[in-house]
Amino acid sequence: MPDTHQDHKGMASCIDTCRDCSEVCIEVIQHCLTKGGKHSAAEHIGLLLDCVDICDVSARFMLRGSILHTETCGVCADVCEACAESCDELSDDAELKRCADACRQCADECEAMSSQL
Repeated sequence: MPDTHQDHKGMASCIDTCRDCSEVCIEVIQHCLTKGGKHSAAEHIGLLLDCVDICDVSARFMLRGSILHTETCGVCADVCEACAESCDELSDDAELKRCADACRQCADECEAMSSQL
């Protein structure tokens, strides 16, 4: 029988990580727009916005106990990894590194959550 207390702790951690990632990406959007140039490229900003949205959706699916949370978490892991790679390509400052790190942590937790049945 699964350890539901441990499962709950894992989900709570994933929710917190999704929320943190969303907040970091929002902050980095402003940072990138202020820097301009390649930092404000439509593709990069769009990926940051996608990451914000999917992190928020995944957190809400988990909060309400949706049976589809594993699906949203799987997509969230993919989007977060793509966002981390985009930030790494521009990682010429601490803010972009912070974003890449937050995205990778979220990708790892969401990947683990997506494999739970």
